[in-house]
Amino acid sequence: QVHLVESGGGVVQAGGSLRLSCAASGSIFSISAMGWHRQAPGKQRELVASITTGESAIYADSVKGRFTISREIAKNTVYLQMNSLKPEDTAVYYCKVHKYNNGIRYDYWGQGTQVTVSS
Repeated sequence: QVHLVESGGGVVQAGGSLRLSCAASGSIFSISAMGWHRQAPGKQRELVASITTGESAIYADSVKGRFTISREIAKNTVYLQMNSLKPEDTAVYYCKVHKYNNGIRYDYWGQGTQVTVSS
């Protein structure tokens, strides 16, 4: 099992910044990627950004140029720096990691942290 603890959410005005953190513990060996998803009210959960152990990152088109994902392997922590926030970024942000064990993929989710961007 992998346990994820998120922090850094809050309320910010449009144009502001927030930094989310997600620390992984437990059975963290063989984690291949860590990332962030979000879910706004009435909408499906969507990928925001993800980063592999090789530091390869992908972003949703809606956040490119504004959000930066990074990973501190020694601390088993992934960060999401969010700049130029917009009201449409308001959502619950979930940390997600996946790992492989004997060829089987396992996904783990954090409890979520609320990000609210006021206009």
